[in-house]
Amino acid sequence: MGSTTLDIREKLLHSSEKFRKLFEEHSQYDQKLGNLLDKSFLSEEERVEEVNLKKLKLQVKDQMERMIRDFKQGGVG
Repeated sequence: MGSTTLDIREKLLHSSEKFRKLFEEHSQYDQKLGNLLDKSFLSEEERVEEVNLKKLKLQVKDQMERMIRDFKQGGVG
């Protein structure tokens, strides 16, 4: 019937500068978070950074999901 979420994400990555920037931001936050979590011990500052990165990553993901939902409903990303 309709496009899958993955199909829509691919379309938006190719057609929407905003979505592409959000995707890159999300990837950067994910990489930074992964680097932090690879450590066996986190300082207090690193724990605060971990929480902040998780929040930022979630905010960006929410924006991307909203754009995907709008696309599914016939809106523009």
